Amino acid sequence: MRFDQHTVVLLVRPADAPELPLDAVDRLQNAHLAHQAGLVEQGLVLAAGPFLAGDDERLRGFVVLSVDPDTARELYHNDPAVRAGRLAVQVMSWLVPEGNVRFESVPVPRSMLEAAAGD
Repeated sequence: MRFDQHTVVLLVRPADAPELPLDAVDRLQNAHLAHQAGLVEQGLVLAAGPFLAGDDERLRGFVVLSVDPDTARELYHNDPAVRAGRLAVQVMSWLVPEGNVRFESVPVPRSMLEAAAGD
């Protein structure tokens, strides 16, 4: 059997994440979304999104990338939310049977305002 290999990034809230005022959290979230949208536009991110109502509240999001794990670490090291200590990354390779998962090019929100407009 043949496999496709993707790189996965889990976005995790660290136990020691800094407490920030709400307006700073909002600005940081918008910067995080803009960073992610830029990676999507470059074709580096194939899929991304937040986790909701999970068993582990530290797990915040999931990203599938078209790059190797070292490049993914570098890309997310530059994410504003990671640089601020509000998110940390866990990077791994993911194998799926060839052709089992397909990714479509779709627009992603660049801000919370844009994300909310989809509701």
